[in-house]
Amino acid sequence: MQPTFVLVHGAFANSFSFAPLQAELGLLGHRSVAVDLPGHGFAATYPRAYQAPQDLEGLATAPGAIKGMTLADNAAHLIGILERAKRNGPVILVAHSRGGVTATAAANARPDLIDRIVYVSAWCPVALDVGDYYAEPEMATVDPASLALAMAGNPAELGLLRVNFRTADPAALAAFKEAFFADGTDDEFLTFLNTFQPDENLDVGTSADRAQAATWGRIPKTYVRLAGDTSLPLALQDRLIREGDALTPDNPYDVRTLEGSHLKWLADPAPTARVLGDLAGLLTDAE
Repeated sequence: MQPTFVLVHGAFANSFSFAPLQAELGLLGHRSVAVDLPGHGFAATYPRAYQAPQDLEGLATAPGAIKGMTLADNAAHLIGILERAKRNGPVILVAHSRGGVTATAAANARPDLIDRIVYVSAWCPVALDVGDYYAEPEMATVDPASLALAMAGNPAELGLLRVNFRTADPAALAAFKEAFFADGTDDEFLTFLNTFQPDENLDVGTSADRAQAATWGRIPKTYVRLAGDTSLPLALQDRLIREGDALTPDNPYDVRTLEGSHLKWLADPAPTARVLGDLAGLLTDAE
């Protein structure tokens, strides 16, 4: 049976960013579903203060619907989608960036719903919690404070992370472009930036949410390395692959590599669609 690709976005993103990839997959004959995690997509908050002209003081205090949302909420929502998709045949779960944390949590809980899990430069914590990796040598080139250049409000008071992606501050825009889309044109970068939503939840999980050998570890898995990613550097991607392989040596990652930055694969999706098509073929051949 034809597999369904279930696509999970990263931080501050939503299902909209997968539109070019879904179009390419569809033209290749593949079925896909792009997920909006709780508080994302049309459930996101875009405060009136975020509109132009912006009210920065208001933006710093306006409440957001994503407040209180947790990784458990994300995983439960994703599991519901996986259950529905599984009724139609095999499921290939594809996660990007922070979406990998949610995909891993869902895989820990319901491996029976996933026929292959694919991480595209995505977090799959094994040895450490996500936040702790930032102190490791593989993340030495990443400046987590770059988002702070456009941070709005106090996360502890808002109960969420809020970033003003509509800023005109040249330093902030330069930092964003370097981190996410250094190989894109300025127009491509600004277009993508305008698909981001300002709010993200605070919960990236605990040690209990790391990959578990008994459940996550029995799902066939692929890691798609993004060679030019400066947000999740190649060294960190390779470390996550090594740690996953050490956790389940009898079920190592199938590793693929694409050129490009953290976001380029979404704006120029043909190479990724071909890789995913190959993975769909592996399921068909296995049957």
